[in-house]
Order: sequence, then structure tokens, then C-alpha cells
Amino acid sequence: METFELLGVALGLATLAGLNLYLTVFASGLAVHFHWVTLPQQLESLQVLGDPWVVAISGVLYFLQFFADKIPWIDSLNDGFHTLIRPIGGALLAVLAMGDANPTVKIVAALLAGGAALTSHLAKSGIRLTANASPEPLSNVGLSVGEDVVVLGGLSLLIFYPIVAIIVALVFIAAIWLLLPRVVRSIQAKLWLIWKKLNAPALDKVTLPPQLPASYERLLHQSHAALQPVHRAIPGLSGGGPHLPKNYRGWLVQLHDENNRSLFFIAKRWRGPLIIEVALLGTVPIRESKFMCERLELHHADGVSHVFYFERSLAPLVDELADSLKQDPSPEEENIETVPSVIGEEAEESVVEESTEQESSESKTTS
Repeated sequence: METFELLGVALGLATLAGLNLYLTVFASGLAVHFHWVTLPQQLESLQVLGDPWVVAISGVLYFLQFFADKIPWIDSLNDGFHTLIRPIGGALLAVLAMGDANPTVKIVAALLAGGAALTSHLAKSGIRLTANASPEPLSNVGLSVGEDVVVLGGLSLLIFYPIVAIIVALVFIAAIWLLLPRVVRSIQAKLWLIWKKLNAPALDKVTLPPQLPASYERLLHQSHAALQPVHRAIPGLSGGGPHLPKNYRGWLVQLHDENNRSLFFIAKRWRGPLIIEVALLGTVPIRESKFMCERLELHHADGVSHVFYFERSLAPLVDELADSLKQDPSPEEENIETVPSVIGEEAEESVVEESTEQESSESKTTS
């Protein structure tokens, strides 16, 4: 049981280190140095965290990170720099917490702790990249303060309620692993948009319509028989919607269809292609230029929407696509508008005919 508790404390420290390594070491060191907590005998090895040099260095590093973590994009650069540092730091803390345990147990603890720290670090990095899509500091400040609160609260649980802390850490790690594919796709999508924004040509330059790659066109025709030829294809990202998962890189395809009935989004996945047909009946296109990308929302009559994101240099093509999706009045509406004028003309002709007949009858009577 003692080994299990030590392993749980080690994993808890590593998970918190993945969020904020310097605060984890600094807060633990302060608590040990000023005797705010009394470490149990099996955790005596953590006394080294209270060394003045450890407290001072971790405090300076946390002070620097405290400000960097609240500035948009600087926080993401900081996370990228710490992609190796936080997992290694978490593994070292785990080994330190294991004390005089069997070397085999220490190695297992180091491996598990490194994975736990990397997991929480990836979750933090993905959330920060998503928040940086809107360049305002409030969300960054809120996330940074929230992470610090989680770290301090987690350390308190480890000290006073270690079993609860272990359960919370395991549930947290399991939840992240379930969501990890989405987190990784989110990180890849944001990095792709950042790269395209930094390397995009000027918007006033003429941009030729991209050609749909042959492999994507084959996928489209294999899944939907008797399709019209491709009219327009724009590379972009899926932003979510009915049956449309987020953050998949693919192509939004418009066909040579006079009735403008649907669009297709095509993406490649390891478990098979993703091909979504977006019906356009009663759809209203909504265009918006964001900080990193161009946004196109297809708002349907039932209240749901399909959202797509494109690199900034493709803004003219996205505008053309949005304009082409604006639906003209249907023939039925046009007929409804023209009926009153036709009825009015027929009524006027009938009145003229009746007045003519009355005049002719009166003239006959007079004669």
C-alpha cells in the first residue's frame, strides 16, 4: 500500500508539473522550507525541495513565466520551449518522491510520470493555441490564473488528501487521453494556420483557383456516383457541424450544378476518408475575416451550421464561393409576385369589354 501511495503522489506531482513545473517546485519548496506542512516519513526525500537555492531558482523562473503565460502567442512559444522540460521535470520529481524504493519501481514511476506530465502539457498547449485564435489577452490571463489555481489546489490535495488526489489525477489523465486525438488535431490545425499566415502572399495579388488533387477527386467519385465535374475546390479546415468533426484538413468542393444543391468536404484520415455532403437548400452563407484565417459559416434553416476555416491568402476565393451560395428567389416566389399583375390586366380587359358591350347596347336602344 505504501508503494501505491508513493506512486500516486509521484504521478500527481508529474501531472501538475506538466501544467506548471516551476510553480509546482516553488510552492512545494516554500511549504517545506517554512514548515507549513510536515512530510510523512516515506516522503522525506522531498525535503530537498525546501533548499533555499531550489526555492530561489524556481521562484525566479516562475516569476518570468507568470508574465509570459499571460501574453498571447508568447505563452504558446513558451509551451513549445517547455515540451521536453516539463515531462523531464515531472519524471525527476516522481523519482525524487519514490525515495528509497526499488530501482525497478523508480524506473516504472519515471516512465509513467513522464507520460502524465506530457499528457497534461499537451492539453494545456492545445487549449492555449485555441485561445490564441482570438488575439485578446483576457482569455490568456484567465487560463493562466486557472492553471495556477489547479496546481495549488492539486498540491493541497496531495498533502492533505493523497488518495483523493491520486483518483483525481488518474481521472484527469484518462479524460485527456480520450480527448487526445482532438487535442492533437487542434494543435496541428492552429500551427498550420499560423504557418500559412506567416507565409501567405499579399491579399491584393491574384490567386488562381486551386485544383482538387486527383486522389481526393477519386474519393469523391467513388463514394458518390454520377457526380457533376468539379467547379471550385478550396483547401481548408473543418470547423464543426452535423456529422462534421473539427480540425480536419481537407478540401471544400463545389460542383458544376446549376441548382446549387450541395457542397462536399473531403479529408483523409488514418481510419478512412471523411466525406461530408452539406445540403444548401435554405442555407445562408456567413463570411467573417478572423485574425489568423477566413471563416465561412453555412447556416441552415433548422438552426444548425457547418463551419469552415481557410488561410488568409484564399480570401478572394472564399468570397466568390460565398457569393455563389447566396440563393436567388425561387421560381415559385417569382410566380407569386407576378400573379397579381396578370390578374389586374385580365380584370382591366374584362372591364373594358363590359363597358364596350354596354355602349353598343345603349346605342342600339337609342336607334
